[in-house]
Amino acid sequence: MEETKMSNFIQDIITEDLKNGVVKKVHTRFPPEPNGYLHIGHAKAICVDFMLAEQNGGLCNLRFDDTNPSKEDIEYVDSIQEDIKWLGFDWGDRLYYASDYFDKFYEAAVKLIKDGKAYVDSIDAEKMREYRGTLTTPGKESPDRNRPIDENLDLFERMKKGEFAEGEYVLRAKIDMAAPNMNMRDPVIYRIIRKGHYRAGEDWCIYPMYDFAHPLEDAFENITHSCCSLEFEDHRPLYDWFIENVGFENPPHQYEFARLNITYTVMSKRKLRELVDLGIVNGWDDPRMPTLSGLRRRGYTPSSIREFCKLVGVAKANSVVDYAILEHCIRDELNKTAMRGMAVIDPLKVTIENYPDGQVEYCEITNNPECPEMGTRKVPFSKEIYIERSDFEEVPPPKYFRLTSEREVRLMGAYFIKCKEIIKSDDGTIKELICTYDPETRGGNSPDGRKVKGTIHWVCATQCADAQINLYDQLFKAIDPDDYPEGEDYKYNLNEDSIIVKQGKVEINLANAVAGDRFQFVRNGYFVADKDSTPDKLVFNRITTLKDTWAKLSN
Repeated sequence: MEETKMSNFIQDIITEDLKNGVVKKVHTRFPPEPNGYLHIGHAKAICVDFMLAEQNGGLCNLRFDDTNPSKEDIEYVDSIQEDIKWLGFDWGDRLYYASDYFDKFYEAAVKLIKDGKAYVDSIDAEKMREYRGTLTTPGKESPDRNRPIDENLDLFERMKKGEFAEGEYVLRAKIDMAAPNMNMRDPVIYRIIRKGHYRAGEDWCIYPMYDFAHPLEDAFENITHSCCSLEFEDHRPLYDWFIENVGFENPPHQYEFARLNITYTVMSKRKLRELVDLGIVNGWDDPRMPTLSGLRRRGYTPSSIREFCKLVGVAKANSVVDYAILEHCIRDELNKTAMRGMAVIDPLKVTIENYPDGQVEYCEITNNPECPEMGTRKVPFSKEIYIERSDFEEVPPPKYFRLTSEREVRLMGAYFIKCKEIIKSDDGTIKELICTYDPETRGGNSPDGRKVKGTIHWVCATQCADAQINLYDQLFKAIDPDDYPEGEDYKYNLNEDSIIVKQGKVEINLANAVAGDRFQFVRNGYFVADKDSTPDKLVFNRITTLKDTWAKLSN
């Protein structure tokens, strides 16, 4: 995948490690927790992990860190695999689970106890937080910290056998309660969870913490470069401590990079799950969601997301990326590849009174001006057509060049028309226009050389298809959804116009569109046929508008 080759500080480290013989072959991993659907932030991590391995002739594992059965489900395991494959990456036969190593984790914990480096603690969570201290004051040792090794071994085994209730005991690493790094102040490494595991069933009732399991998994799998988001930078000393004290040759090393934050978007799994649970969105694959399944349904392509990840890069400092960059990536791709089509989102009927009754002719229109090899298509034209309601103004504003009572307009690929009569409903709204056409202007040009400034799209009324057209926008109206007034939460910034549903008309050539087909609806934006679209009920989702703000700002 040459087009998505990455260059960043981690690649520089890998280059030096290979050159100096620190590692013989690069081995990375992508370690999602199966407690939700992947989002665009995970796409960056996926690209980093898989592409760094790929472009250095190495391997990348897919590993599910399923150490918390209270939040995990096979549904998420399946969706994560689907998303990674959709992005274009393959882990081969290297699919692993933290639960594959439950026995090994237990053995490692027993070793730490025997070495006097772990102990079973009975103080409750509230007191543990109190004893932990602050950034400016050292922690306080638990009364159980110096419990005899034999007693620790016995209690830990009984924890495993299920003799105690949740919260009654935990296993803690014995490090340093005065350490400046709070993560080193005797962290919990095992806790009791009385809930069946989706893979291990009822075999276990104690589960390792992520900070304990993660470095050991990396070591078990011979990972060379363990890439994490920047939030784990302060956890790296603990990562190294577990690797060293459990005892591994050729230990893995952890490298941190900035996670992806995007304007108008929340990336918290908890918040995304809440949006789903409260019915604010229609599931994890709602096209307004930043999940990969949502972006896929919205019409984004794997290549556009990979290109986006390449553009935003891999940095050492956190920042917020403009959502417009993501839109630019899909817009740039579809401008070159998407078939054009005419769709009238808010139809206004036009009857061309001097056009022959019952006649249908076919106008030849280019499928994609950016790609001549895509050819042309024939679009039916008749006495009755639909145009966009916004393409006619009875009293036009300044610099309005579309159809008016006094100004003719060009129908794309067809004829010039003029408005002769306006037919209104009882409430005063316009329901139909009576127009005339100039038969000498077929193809959109006048033999007498008269100039027409406005060109509008249209749909033949006698040969078209009805379609539900979903106009999607950002789910949040604030650049930072977490910036809200006191007493509110992020939901305060929800955009009430994040979806507007229209019942439109599309040219007959679009009637056979199947889920995933992408088009540029001329003058309206880029659209994709929704997964629920059928020949009997066409549904199109707007991917993005035609206007590219980021490209203009970046030039």
